[in-house]
Amino acid sequence: VYGKTRKEVAEKLTEILGKQQRGLPVNVDRQTVADFFAHWLKDEVKPNREPKTYESYESTVRLHIVPDLGPLQLSRLTPQHVQALLRRKETAGLSPRSVQYIRTVLRIGLNRALKWDMVGRNVAALVDPPKVERDEVKPWTRAEADRFLAMARSDRLGALFSVALALGLRKSEALGLRWQDVDLDTGTLHVRHQLQRIKDHGLVLKTPKTARSRRTMNLPGPIVAALRAHKVRQLEERLIAGSRWVDSGHIFTTGIGTPIEPTNVNKHFARLVAEAGVRYQRFHDQRHWCATLLLAQGVPPRVVMELLGHTQISTLMDLYGHVLDEDRRAAADVMGRIFGEGDASTEGEHEAK
Repeated sequence: VYGKTRKEVAEKLTEILGKQQRGLPVNVDRQTVADFFAHWLKDEVKPNREPKTYESYESTVRLHIVPDLGPLQLSRLTPQHVQALLRRKETAGLSPRSVQYIRTVLRIGLNRALKWDMVGRNVAALVDPPKVERDEVKPWTRAEADRFLAMARSDRLGALFSVALALGLRKSEALGLRWQDVDLDTGTLHVRHQLQRIKDHGLVLKTPKTARSRRTMNLPGPIVAALRAHKVRQLEERLIAGSRWVDSGHIFTTGIGTPIEPTNVNKHFARLVAEAGVRYQRFHDQRHWCATLLLAQGVPPRVVMELLGHTQISTLMDLYGHVLDEDRRAAADVMGRIFGEGDASTEGEHEAK
């Protein structure tokens, strides 16, 4: 142990003896934060996580964590370092959600360092994340949805938007549908894959991460009709394309049968929204419309949760609590009428006596 003064040496020695008593390694590790996270991403995240997750973690480490904390020794990283990093990111204009994600990636990586006895504590876990205000869900009204669907009905991808709107599908789920996933005779649809663009891999079909996301759904009659019409349209496009047609098996494809680029769907959807003259919505916001309408019509929250593929009912409650509040108020009104009627009848009996 080295130090400028006897006191400094004594403090370091006390720290090392304390680590020894707790069963932690006593050697001085000079590995930097940058070295550790490079190793963590390569040997821990990449082999064991989904490619999309690795891509997200890697970009966060490369763009935000390493430039600020990379040169520091891992064993000397403190909560103050992490707090200062988050504050700098907020000052630079990053959203609270983005800053929160930086802390999340840092915390997950340092958890592994903690398990490997490379640090004595997870300093990221000791720093409070920025408060993230949940955006209020403002889905389309029934009239707005009808106007959009009327505009989309004649579009070559109209069936895609109708299916997503009626079933609350994620964009990746809708684009990952293949004809073998639907039975138009029985009116059933199976969500088995998601279409994602992954760096260095292109468009890839991935199995949903959770069991609840892999689900079977019943198709409303109008959606069955829309898919039948879409199938006819696709056969016509296949004849026009001739030898250029790629038989990918997907329900929703480009004009030559290949899977559709997700970003192109966003642009296509935005154009139809503008032409319909309704409030701007993202493609993903169609899930909100589906859930809100079903809850407002009295469909049990657990059924809606399963339809949307949520893993926890608390997620549904957080997103759509305003709709459920209306149901609770209605239930209270019912009980109020029941008790009110009972009081009135009792008073009438007393007056009769």
